[in-house]
Amino acid sequence: MRPGPRLFRLSLAGLVCAPVVAGCKPTQQPPPPAPAPPIVQPTTLPPQAPSALDRARLLQAVDLAASSYTSGQTRAGEDVAGRRFVLRQAFGCQGPALTATPGLAQWTWGRDRRSIEISLAPADWSRDPLFSTADSPWEAVEGFWIARPWMRDAGCPAPPTGTTKDAEAATTDRAAEPDAATPPIDPTTPAHPAAPAPQVAGLASVFEAGGSRVGRRDGKAFALTQRAETGVVLVAPARGFRLVIEGRLGAFPSGQAIRCRAPSADTRPVCVAAAEVDRVAFEDADGRVLREWRPG
Repeated sequence: MRPGPRLFRLSLAGLVCAPVVAGCKPTQQPPPPAPAPPIVQPTTLPPQAPSALDRARLLQAVDLAASSYTSGQTRAGEDVAGRRFVLRQAFGCQGPALTATPGLAQWTWGRDRRSIEISLAPADWSRDPLFSTADSPWEAVEGFWIARPWMRDAGCPAPPTGTTKDAEAATTDRAAEPDAATPPIDPTTPAHPAAPAPQVAGLASVFEAGGSRVGRRDGKAFALTQRAETGVVLVAPARGFRLVIEGRLGAFPSGQAIRCRAPSADTRPVCVAAAEVDRVAFEDADGRVLREWRPG
């Protein structure tokens, strides 16, 4: 039986619409691209200021300057001009000073030992050959010696072993023995008490011609009086006191912070660093500030 015309037309229409319907289905869209990561600009940290030179590093610079001067070199080692420094050193470790020495801190007994007088009188180095050259820009130079420059520690020196008293006692014991052999000579034991070693390292507080006079001592000492309380007996400090000098290293006309001189090639040079001092303080052995001075 042949299909009727109507049924044939419906089948043909279904075949025609099938691809159309299939083409009308929505297609799956690809996911959007991931956003690009933000561009992070590298942060530039400001340069850190170098740490302040302590006693050990300052003396190292002095030693290098002395070596360069002796060997005839113009520059050697680290350039320390413009660097900050904090110099500490002990004084009065062996008791009160017998004589005053400009440029060195010291202490003495007051009247009836009811007070302790601590003082530091800057030395006048304005006419010293290190500073009185024709190219010197300074009209005033106030000096401070760095005591015991062979010692990097800021405390009191330890008592030396094999002291003169020990040597004298040993000599007496040997003399009591009739057959005692002649003792060998010890080159480290002086026949008489040794004189203080000459000062060879220092800091110079410099003031330019026509500049500010703030901070100049003009011969006036840094001074402090410790008085005994009622009923209290003062005793000598077993570990002395501490001197603290802070500031910034300057530069000589050569650009170097340290200048040296020596009377001969076989003599240790005297080396001094130019500085702008902005703090001087006296402390006890435990670091407690007794008094301090600042410019202004």
